[in-house]
Amino acid sequence: MPSPDTWPALLPTADPLGAFVSMFEPALASSVGTSSPLFMRTVAVKDIFDIAGTPTGAGNPTWAATHAAPTVHADAVARLLAAGAQVVGKTVTDELAYSLSGTNVHWGTPINSAAPGRVCGGSSCGSAAAVAGGLAEVGLGTDTGGSIRVPASYCGLVGFRPTHARVSLHGCVPLAPRFDTVGWLTRTAALSAVVGDVLLDPLTTHPGPPTELLVWDDAVQFVEPAAGAAVGTAMAAIADAFGSSRNLDLDARILADWAEAFRVLQGAAAWRTHGQWITGSQPGFGPGIAQRFASAAGITPDEQAAAEATARDAVDTLDALLGPGRVIALPAAADVAPPINASRELKDRLRPATLRLTCAAGLGGLPSISLPAGRSTGGLPIGVSLIGARNSDEHLLRLAARLEAAGSC
Repeated sequence: MPSPDTWPALLPTADPLGAFVSMFEPALASSVGTSSPLFMRTVAVKDIFDIAGTPTGAGNPTWAATHAAPTVHADAVARLLAAGAQVVGKTVTDELAYSLSGTNVHWGTPINSAAPGRVCGGSSCGSAAAVAGGLAEVGLGTDTGGSIRVPASYCGLVGFRPTHARVSLHGCVPLAPRFDTVGWLTRTAALSAVVGDVLLDPLTTHPGPPTELLVWDDAVQFVEPAAGAAVGTAMAAIADAFGSSRNLDLDARILADWAEAFRVLQGAAAWRTHGQWITGSQPGFGPGIAQRFASAAGITPDEQAAAEATARDAVDTLDALLGPGRVIALPAAADVAPPINASRELKDRLRPATLRLTCAAGLGGLPSISLPAGRSTGGLPIGVSLIGARNSDEHLLRLAARLEAAGSC
């Protein structure tokens, strides 16, 4: 817990990183006791969560103009405030959270302090920038296809995506509700576990604690060579610290099929959610977002049916693999953060490659945490993800904190 002497220093007074769309001075806070779990912790909130009296922009000016300002906080924001946190502002997001790049044609590209000149990753880019740059201790965001885990990997942070529906999404702009989750970014796994205690809905029964690590070495084939060595070394260190581990004997090429199924189902859900508004309001999307929604609008029933069959197979496979006490380790992203001025060709190559690594948790509705894996040969951050069984969130968070304390990540 911060000491009283440090409280003033915890509140940013400027935004040199372009992380925020609005800042609150004074910060939003509730009157709670000093024993509250997040007392005086600073939080940056992705601008798809409602904050009473402040427009929710979802990264697009037309969205803000066509929706009334909320009168109550989103559930996740309310819980954080009730736990003693201070909300310092709302952060930049990719438009309607439909991107992994971390760029926005309207608000600009937040600065990645951990990798200058490179993107933070999206869509929770502003929250990642704020935490990586010391402007907040917790970044509240969302993760549908990797929007917490990819920014964590690019910025050297800890990023947690919970089991689907374990954290309320009430008061949050949806993208693809069947995959959407609230998530958060921190600089330490220990703080991430505290945030989990605040945000996760309680369960009457829990799965058992982790007892075996399945290391998906074959998935490293999807990581660019300059980052692959660091990822492999980090997964080996985690396996050593875990004690009981073995290689996951599953051909990682299956992830290409899973990623394509996820792309189709996410796109179909996104168009069902926003198609009518897009058609009626004609928002000025950036080129990548516009292309993605145009593609989503053209998804056919046959494509959806085929994707549903693949998704069912993926869920069955993951449920069988993640038996009692098992955790899967795999790369968090396909490469380090790309340059801000990366070509469309590079972006188009990295997105599907990264989705191959993030789609398993999304399809399975499973909890996943991205942990720093060290640095690439070029000195840039890269991450490793751990995936746990459904509703093993608390165990996964505490496992990450133990690995952190042991110096394994």
